Amino acid sequence: MVGIGPGGPLDRTRRAEEAIAASDVVAGYGRYLELAADLTAGKELIATGMTREKERCRLALARAKEGKAVALVSSGDPGVYGMAGLVLEIAAAEGISVPIEIVPGVTAASALAARLGAPLMCDFAAISLSDLLVPWETIRSRLEAVAAADLVVALYNPRSQRRTHQLAEAAAIFRRHRPGATPVGIGTAVGTSEETILLSDLDRFLELPITMRSIIIVGNRSSMRIAEWFVTPRGYAL
Repeated sequence: MVGIGPGGPLDRTRRAEEAIAASDVVAGYGRYLELAADLTAGKELIATGMTREKERCRLALARAKEGKAVALVSSGDPGVYGMAGLVLEIAAAEGISVPIEIVPGVTAASALAARLGAPLMCDFAAISLSDLLVPWETIRSRLEAVAAADLVVALYNPRSQRRTHQLAEAAAIFRRHRPGATPVGIGTAVGTSEETILLSDLDRFLELPITMRSIIIVGNRSSMRIAEWFVTPRGYAL
C-alpha cells in the first residue's frame, strides 16, 4: 500500500515514488491513478470506482499472489482512512500470504494544517463525517466527546450532494462548547491545481463552499488567528 499524499507531486514522498517505480502493477481509485499518472507509464493499471474498495484490494492481492509487485495507492496516508486496514483484513480472512509493505504518505490534515499555519500544534483528533461505514449515532458521540474535551479536530468527508445534515449537526455540537469566533480552516482539493484554502470561524464557516474533496480543521478554545495564520499555541511561555 502506497500513500501518494493529498494530490500534487510536491507532497509525495521519495519512498512512495520509489515504491511505485518498482512495481509491475498499480491499483487504485481512478482519480488517485490520475494523480500518479506521471509515475505509471508502461505499468499495468487496475482502476475501480468509489465504493468498490473490497474489489480493488482483492484484485491487487490476486496479482501479488501471481508474483507481481503491486502498488495499491491511496491518497494521503494508506493507514488514515485508506486501504491498509482492508488489505490486511482480506489477506488474513482469505488466507492470502504475500509480502505486504505499507508506505506512509502526507495526510490531508497535515497538508491543510501547513497551508493554514499551525492549527495542529497541540492535541487533536480526526473524525470522518461519512456514515457509509460507521453509524451516524457513533460519529455524533465521538463529535460530542472531542468537542467537550477541547480537542482541535480535522473533519474528513464533511459533505456530499446527498449528505448535508451531518456537517451542520457537527457545527452545532462544537458551537455548544466553543466561542463562535473559534478559527475554522477549510481546504478543498489540497495539493492540486484546484486547491482552495479558506479561513473562517465557527459561526460562519458553513456559508463557504464545502464538498467531499474538502477537509475542515476546527480550532479549540485557545486557537487564534495571527495575521493570516491559524495557530493553536503549544503552551510555551513567551
